[in-house]
Amino acid sequence: MSHFETLPIGKEYPFESRYMKANGHQLHYIDQGAGNPIVFLHGNPTWSYTFRNIIPYAQANNRCIAVDLIGMGRSDKPNIGYTFLEHVDYVTRFLEQLELENITLVGHDWGAAIGLQYAMKHPDKIKAVAMLEPQALYPNPAWSDFSPPEAQSLFQTLRDPEKGWPFMRDNSVLIEGMTQTIINRPISPEEHEHYREPFRNPEARKPMWVFPNQIPIEGRPSEVVKAVNARNTWFTYSPIPKLLFYATPGCTVREPQLNWCRKHLQHLTLCDIGKGFHHLAEENPHLIGRELQWWLLRVNEMEKPKKRLP
Repeated sequence: MSHFETLPIGKEYPFESRYMKANGHQLHYIDQGAGNPIVFLHGNPTWSYTFRNIIPYAQANNRCIAVDLIGMGRSDKPNIGYTFLEHVDYVTRFLEQLELENITLVGHDWGAAIGLQYAMKHPDKIKAVAMLEPQALYPNPAWSDFSPPEAQSLFQTLRDPEKGWPFMRDNSVLIEGMTQTIINRPISPEEHEHYREPFRNPEARKPMWVFPNQIPIEGRPSEVVKAVNARNTWFTYSPIPKLLFYATPGCTVREPQLNWCRKHLQHLTLCDIGKGFHHLAEENPHLIGRELQWWLLRVNEMEKPKKRLP
């Protein structure tokens, strides 16, 4: 086991909070270091806290920006739909105000899907993409394609038009279930409280509930299926470097999804973090930070113009 993997996992959130308005609402974010920008986008039900142990590896030579999605973390929680495309719009407006170029996107879960949607529309601004257990790599033609299969019943309940919202509102199942979905280490009570923080008010749990309803399964929601298919028309032909972190047994990324990536994605680097489930940034952050750092150095080397031989 490497030195990085034996380091303690920090529990604190040692960053200065910043805020920026998008669509009239405040988005909370952190901005660390200097250099080419790395934009960290979290998934469901997390916030920028999830990247706290990874950012220190990248910020030595890069500008690291991690934003809380609207309705999540310390961002505003307005009365909106919280659909996938709404999240894409908020993140797009946020990034446009920062006027970033040469962006490396690092996305976990839905953050990867949101970031890739932005990248498809702004390919000239994207340098590279790193993904941790990405959601919606491609539409699921049937429930039998849903991963992980053992969570199928839970997600069918969450998508039930009558039972879904009360079930999430009253039980906060994705937050309270985090202790079961981080399987290579126990999550401390202090860390768990950081994840509970944005959702103490049951009515604020709407984003957690909407995301499961946005997973493209059996052709629904049609607008998400259309968006993901359009994105993949670009993504599968894009020459930008791609890094995929995955774990064993994993959750949204298991062997079918890995095979799809191997078959369809160019310039792909795969990184197995070992035993893990879904919240990889909590399970093995030091290995991820180290591998991200090394991969970024290789990407930068590839960008350098080759010297002509005399």
